[in-house]
Amino acid sequence: MSAPTVLLADDHGAIRAGLRIMLEAHGITVVGEAADGDIAVRNAAALRPDVVLMDLRMPGRDGVSATREIVARGLGDVLVLTSFDEDELVLGAIRAGAVGFLLKTVDAPALVQAVRSVAAGEGALDPRVTRRALAAVVQGVAAPPPTASTAERADLTVREREVLDGILQGWSNAQLAARLRISVPTVKTHVSNVLTKLGARSRSHAAAIVRSRED
Repeated sequence: MSAPTVLLADDHGAIRAGLRIMLEAHGITVVGEAADGDIAVRNAAALRPDVVLMDLRMPGRDGVSATREIVARGLGDVLVLTSFDEDELVLGAIRAGAVGFLLKTVDAPALVQAVRSVAAGEGALDPRVTRRALAAVVQGVAAPPPTASTAERADLTVREREVLDGILQGWSNAQLAARLRISVPTVKTHVSNVLTKLGARSRSHAAAIVRSRED
């Protein structure tokens, strides 16, 4: 399998340089960089990276707006780098379709694994980011809770509910396949069906929807 390609979007040159060193040292190909959201969108359109590693706070166009356009146009999957003081922006990125969230303090092995997972069509969620984001959703940002469970209202099959449970646990497609004793392509089909029925743009968005409506 060829090395994943990555576009780095962060307004700090030193951070981009550090990320490039970490990724390239582990066989990840960095195809370009961007210092703001507009450049990120343009470079994503020109370079078509597998993954856009996206900062949320940038001058001019922010990372949430850039994520929304990149996802809507199918220019690449977005993996967000965030800080603990960015809950509101993380929620915006979830709605915009980002498929992964990491803290900026992430170490090289975790960063590389997350990039590879996202490039392979899976998600990458730092539990600390997820807990804070979902807690904020529950506090009233999302839709009001329904009387029946989200899974029941979405008419999920038994297998799809098992897959949804795995998504909520942060399991990868490979982990789901092993635990459910089905193939990875079958897992991907079930994940796609779950997202469609929940009206979610990504695994992280699906988790936010379920947590906000059922907690």
